[in-house]
Amino acid sequence: MFVPLQFKIDIFEELERILKTKFEPILLLQVKRELERIAKEGSPQLRKSASYALKLSEKCKLVNVNKEPTVSPDDAIVKLASEWNCPVFTNDRELRKKLRNISVPVIYVRQKSHLEIDGRIQSPV
Repeated sequence: MFVPLQFKIDIFEELERILKTKFEPILLLQVKRELERIAKEGSPQLRKSASYALKLSEKCKLVNVNKEPTVSPDDAIVKLASEWNCPVFTNDRELRKKLRNISVPVIYVRQKSHLEIDGRIQSPV
């Protein structure tokens, strides 16, 4: 969620362009909690980025995939993406690798200017 601020990319417009369809962006509750924690406890720069990300997250549907508070945001993302067979937008190298290992398409920033997909996105039936 730091991409728009870091690279000046309109992620919603770019996602629509790359997916070639309307979509409903979702944000996992675990990710939102992590952003809220960073917005309170992070360095000044991270607090600013997290606050901006939280503002953008208002355009997303909030989803809670796991009621256990000990589940990490990355584990929650992997679980949801594998169950829902949906692509994930992330620049986190470790998370991208986990997702690609289970054949989940990953959308990421390429050359600091646009989004790209690694993997094949299934069309809804």
